[in-house]
Amino acid sequence: MVKRTCPSCGPEPGGEEKKGRGIPISVQLFPPELVEHIISFLPVRDVVTLGQTCRYFHQVCDAEGVWRHICRRLSPRLREQGPGIRPWKRAAILNYTKGLYFQAFGGRRRCLNKSVAPLLAHGYRRFLPTKDHVFILDYAGTLFFLKNALVSSTLGQIQWKRACRYVVLCRGAKDFASDPRCDTVYRKYLYVLATREQLGVVGTTGSRTCDCVEVYLQSSGQRVFKMTFHHSMSFKQIVLVGQETQRALLLLTEEGKIYSLVVNETQLDQPRSYTVQLALRKVSRCLPHLRVACMASNQSSTLYITDQGGVYFEVHTPGVYRDLFGTLQAFDPLDQQMPLALSLPAKVLFCALGYNHLGLVDEFGRIFMQGNNRYGQLGTGDKMDRGEPTQVYYLQRPIALWCGLNHSLVLSQGADFSKELLGCGCGAGGRLPGWPKGSASFVKLHVKVPQCACSLCSTRECLYILSNHDIEHHLAYRDLPASRGMGIPEPSLGTGTPQDPGGTAQACEEYLSQIHSCPTLQDRMEKMKEIVGWMPLMAAQKDFFWEALDMLQRAAGGVGAGPPGPES
Repeated sequence: MVKRTCPSCGPEPGGEEKKGRGIPISVQLFPPELVEHIISFLPVRDVVTLGQTCRYFHQVCDAEGVWRHICRRLSPRLREQGPGIRPWKRAAILNYTKGLYFQAFGGRRRCLNKSVAPLLAHGYRRFLPTKDHVFILDYAGTLFFLKNALVSSTLGQIQWKRACRYVVLCRGAKDFASDPRCDTVYRKYLYVLATREQLGVVGTTGSRTCDCVEVYLQSSGQRVFKMTFHHSMSFKQIVLVGQETQRALLLLTEEGKIYSLVVNETQLDQPRSYTVQLALRKVSRCLPHLRVACMASNQSSTLYITDQGGVYFEVHTPGVYRDLFGTLQAFDPLDQQMPLALSLPAKVLFCALGYNHLGLVDEFGRIFMQGNNRYGQLGTGDKMDRGEPTQVYYLQRPIALWCGLNHSLVLSQGADFSKELLGCGCGAGGRLPGWPKGSASFVKLHVKVPQCACSLCSTRECLYILSNHDIEHHLAYRDLPASRGMGIPEPSLGTGTPQDPGGTAQACEEYLSQIHSCPTLQDRMEKMKEIVGWMPLMAAQKDFFWEALDMLQRAAGGVGAGPPGPES
């Protein structure tokens, strides 16, 4: 009888005194290949748990040989290791955690369902629901077409089921986009940015790769249009903006430049050939030093985030401009592509763009909202529009942010690594499960969120949540410096006392000075709320102070006190 112990952890207490158990033998005496082979048959969750027991098992369970066997068991068709430092472990976890979940707003069943999982998919990178179906792009560049269909239930009844069958739409895809409006009824075509092999010119041998944009009908998956670019141009992202007759395709190059071209969607299904002009966008012409990292768009505006975390905006209609900025003073109808810079205190990591409101997340995990707030979709606790980025103090470090027509969603993670979904704005049609009347603040929705949820999307009929975990790409928020959180300069050498090395007393004096400078009682209450958000308090403590201040503010009845006299 063999007793498996780990020398690094020491023998089991009292092990020698037990009789009939055999002689203790270290597990390290077994060949490493044998131990790795045995462990590779365990479920992924058990492998991770076993690796946390001791140092030896952590090294064994973290070996690439173990994850290679697990990856081939999960995805038998995946034979080549991908890029990265830990390619097999990354591939195994990508395929173990992948999943697309959806919850319909109508009907009797209000639970989260899982779509069909394509066996050929190598993880899920992003998804997009259209009018009738759902499209998913994996990490290998394969675009899958998940179809809704009539299927037979266990009781023999015919029922309509979402995303229950799949086919491969195309391979070599880099990105894809459709009509940017929130209503999927308008998403008739799917634009796919892909790489294709092109035959060499006359007199040369071999072939070369070129980027192209292929247009497919979302209803059938039939390709109706294709445009190919010069082999010297390489793109990484595509977004759409504008109406169907003047649909602008914005293409982001690997060097951070924006190119655009215009097509007429109403003529795409006609068998004809024509040439479109690819031109450099004004944001890249006027600001050539900027390197754009990513884009976001809706029907009438576009948002650019640079590699340095700067944010630039294009607004093409006066109504949306008024909703976003509260004025038409700087709007020029003759120059709608002129980029507008948004002023933010820190580097922006990602954003969400709705019809007339937007959300930004900076490097410290702070959420800033701006725009129309008629339904409370900014989550600020009121229904007042914001013409500049306004911080939502009670939310920090989100995993994903989504802005729709008149509501917003935030995917967050708790201290125990459990995920939860928060929402605010209009709750009509069940779009905020559990809050049919809506909310002007972010509230926890009645949705069971998957453990590895990473992105989300909401349509008129359904809520979609994508589950996937990439060990090489995760949000790394920075800790907010105390001086920046307080809104005062950092203390210089020699300031403060030895009993107060962090300058807490000086910060409190600054807070009191700011409150004292407010002219009315209401202004002082609002300033105190901001200061509570700046202070390094626990979430429960902040909630307590904010609720107490709200109670005092309501009790005051809006009666403000005049400016203090000299004697005060």
